[in-house]
Amino acid sequence: MTVSREVELEGHIIDSGMMQSCFGIIMDLGGSFSVQEFDIGRHKDEESYARMLVEADDEDQLQSIVHELHQHGVNPSDPKDATLVPAPDDQVVPHGFYSTTNHPTYIRHDGEWIEVEDVEMDCAVVVEDGDRPRAYTKVLNAIEEGDLVVTDETGIKVQPPERPRDSGGAFGFMQGGVSSERPSESTIRKIANAIEETKKEGGKVMAVCGPALIHSGAREDLARLVREGYVDMLSAGNGFAVHDIERDIYGTSLGMDTESLDHPRHGHKHHIYTISEVIREGGIEEAVESGTIESGVMYECIDNDRPFVLAGSIRDDGPLPDTITDAVEAQNAIREQAHEADMVLMLSTLLHSVAVGNCLPSTTRVVCVDINPATVTQLLDRGSAQAVGMVTDIGTFVPILAEQLLSEE
Repeated sequence: MTVSREVELEGHIIDSGMMQSCFGIIMDLGGSFSVQEFDIGRHKDEESYARMLVEADDEDQLQSIVHELHQHGVNPSDPKDATLVPAPDDQVVPHGFYSTTNHPTYIRHDGEWIEVEDVEMDCAVVVEDGDRPRAYTKVLNAIEEGDLVVTDETGIKVQPPERPRDSGGAFGFMQGGVSSERPSESTIRKIANAIEETKKEGGKVMAVCGPALIHSGAREDLARLVREGYVDMLSAGNGFAVHDIERDIYGTSLGMDTESLDHPRHGHKHHIYTISEVIREGGIEEAVESGTIESGVMYECIDNDRPFVLAGSIRDDGPLPDTITDAVEAQNAIREQAHEADMVLMLSTLLHSVAVGNCLPSTTRVVCVDINPATVTQLLDRGSAQAVGMVTDIGTFVPILAEQLLSEE
């Protein structure tokens, strides 16, 4: 005896590959399907619709198939209200709670669809009842006893962003994932166009930076982008800030002169001396105000009131007073910052890129640049499917990007 569930797909489900993916999921998990209704959009601005019956050998197998389909934007054709269960204790969610994707998500409550606020992957959804009910995500450690948590997958609608139907628009490029074969300057020009478009729309651009950016000699160009307002906020680790400031005070990054590539005597101590000087001043802002720091990315962030988050790690020297050493506190700071970003530049930092990517909705534009293709691949594997990647030296990318953006001013 088989069990079945009727589901529906809508949108640009053919050219985006969504329909083919769903067929593959059903067959890979041992189920079968029959298409009961299929309306094809015949023009670029027309959407398609499909309703199909999914069959499986038992309820557990059917639930597994429906769960996977749901992650791709397939929804029940007869939606019911979401199931809400109170959290039994602080930081404890009900069994079978719904774990979010990073796609736009809606909860059905009292017969109406409510958009989930601040959507990001691997969270619970909490509903506040009342005259104007609202739904929003919470990380597990923020759950409070009594929170009404969405459980199971009833009454939940997911809408993954669809792949552009053509190559038009500032962000209609690089639809093929990760490649080092594309012409660098033309691709960087398109990234510059996307930044300009984001700024014209009143959006915010965030840069996620690794220390390699300083080592490669791109520091001054990134500082210019911060100063001129093309980068609105910064997310980095302790090491990035230390080497940026070291470059200002000692002319080195991790003990190496980034212009001559020489290693000055005792240069290996410069980053420790740098940390000591900033601690002596009381923090980066105080060191800028006193004149100890006179240039660089962190200087421009302070001088132009660009917010930054420095998240610590077990590897950090010092760390700087501005570095957030509590992991949960750092996550919350990154999360708050990421929710404000409309476009994110991930510049040569694997772990920090993945951390920030985990906090971003799939509707946020993401460009990941690294000399190692595995960085972008891992970002995509972790769920940031909206990211587009460019494999190149960060010391080449940032100066060309700055030239493209600033030469037209």
